Amino acid sequence: VPLLQAAGKKKSFNLLGLAEAELEEQFVRGDGPGGQATNKTNNCVVLKHIPSGIVVKCHQTRSVEQNRKKAREILQEKVDLFYKGEDSDVFKERRASEKKKQEKKRRAKENLERKKYLKEMQQLD
Repeated sequence: VPLLQAAGKKKSFNLLGLAEAELEEQFVRGDGPGGQATNKTNNCVVLKHIPSGIVVKCHQTRSVEQNRKKAREILQEKVDLFYKGEDSDVFKERRASEKKKQEKKRRAKENLERKKYLKEMQQLD
């Protein structure tokens, strides 16, 4: 399950394809802020991939068509992660971005330590 959290982050082109016959699509009312505009329209898309049982709910825009497109993209990435696991491009991209983030934190910590050292040296003079 932690692998599925990496989906929806970046674009990958080497993903498994989705057949429309394997998808179950529903349009429901969205939730969250928006008041009457959200509560009266069925523009939230719920997609279910029947073979794997993965469900995606997308309510990022007010347009049903845009939500359908985004839901399919996210579902495609999640299905790819489900079947390929750590060999998936989505997982590899996520791992690479985490390594970059850790390296950036390490460099920032080193710079902070250098600044503290310089300040101490200046105070001794």
